[in-house]
Amino acid sequence: MSLSQLLNWRLHLLVVVLSLFSEWIGILKIPLGPGALLLLPLFYAFILGVLLNPHLFAGTKRFLPESVSQAATPLILISIMPFIARFGSTIGPAIDQLISAGPALILQELGNLGTMLVALPVAVLVLKMGREAIGATYSIAREPNIAIISDKYGLKGPEGIGVMGVYVVGTMFGTLWFALMAGYLASLDWFDPRALAMACGVGSGSMVAACSGALAGAMPDLADDLLAFAGASNLLTYATGLYVSLFIALPVAEWLYRRLGGRSRADSMAGDKATDGGSQGENDDLAEERPETNLGKTAAVLAMACAVGWIANTINGASLIDALPGMIILYVMTLIGLVITRLAPFYLPGVAWVSLVSILMTLPFFPGSGWIVDQLAAVNFLAIVTPVLAYAGLALTRREFSMFRRTGWKLIIISLLVFTGTYVGSAVVAQLLL
Repeated sequence: MSLSQLLNWRLHLLVVVLSLFSEWIGILKIPLGPGALLLLPLFYAFILGVLLNPHLFAGTKRFLPESVSQAATPLILISIMPFIARFGSTIGPAIDQLISAGPALILQELGNLGTMLVALPVAVLVLKMGREAIGATYSIAREPNIAIISDKYGLKGPEGIGVMGVYVVGTMFGTLWFALMAGYLASLDWFDPRALAMACGVGSGSMVAACSGALAGAMPDLADDLLAFAGASNLLTYATGLYVSLFIALPVAEWLYRRLGGRSRADSMAGDKATDGGSQGENDDLAEERPETNLGKTAAVLAMACAVGWIANTINGASLIDALPGMIILYVMTLIGLVITRLAPFYLPGVAWVSLVSILMTLPFFPGSGWIVDQLAAVNFLAIVTPVLAYAGLALTRREFSMFRRTGWKLIIISLLVFTGTYVGSAVVAQLLL
């Protein structure tokens, strides 16, 4: 995709309008039983983006061609990075608290096994699913998890259908579900807020953004501490999640599936070929060029994404003048992290390096860290993540809408159980260890 496509003025102008409108609506609380659901600006931005997506309604193409929607796809990852930097900047000042909570922070990662303990029995015993249940329930099905299934089973088999189905549901609704869960559990007062924040670190930038944003919206007095715990947990997930999924979660899912009397692979494939429809290249969109590959182009696109977030920040953050130093700092932190990603002798995702850079620059002993933290205070972390969800809604492709219709109600139910099991399982483990 060319630089001119990524700098498409119609796309960015639309995202600015959607973000400003969503921020203007603000946070709505809907009573539900003993708690309340929190609807955040990022929720409205995503829904509005989906409704304006030209792949959903043909009439939208009159003013928003498909090329504009396609240009939004790589912007999701690039535009989330300033938020990750803002996220990491809350960890440095709270480093002492994080160290004191170390065991809980590390061991709560095992709570992610709640994905299969909750969802797999339902998939096999209640919904009568075959081996697609393994791919669907062993993780929250983000890109590294898809890579594991692709390498071990192939994406055309039942396991591949399962993991891709959850991936599509997660892409469309995962961020919103995590935000709703976090806000609701926070309103119940059952968990230590730190445990809920730790559970947000599931290894997905947009999901952790929505989850931690909901917690901060529910408990604004603890916002910085909660962001710090969520950011540290997410960083650990980036470092360990791939290996936990490969060496623990997937073997356990296989074992549990056999214990539950699941169907053989041949039987599952025979029943699922019609569901898959023989589509080709359903993993093509996952092969987007990584931001660190072409740093020149990324720097230009990142500047545009930061400008969009800077404008969106004016409603619930600070004025353009007051927030300018903070946005420039986030831009620099992000670029440094991407340069390290490019040059490092071993691979970590760019978001992990960006987070590490922002943590380092806000540690108490780092020169000028006090001034950096003060300038970043003018940047509302929720405001700069709202445009990300607008880009995400606009970026959904015809294939993803088609896959969503084809996966059916079973995978929707399983996906929501997977997300719930991951979050609640991690929160319970963290709560017990705090």
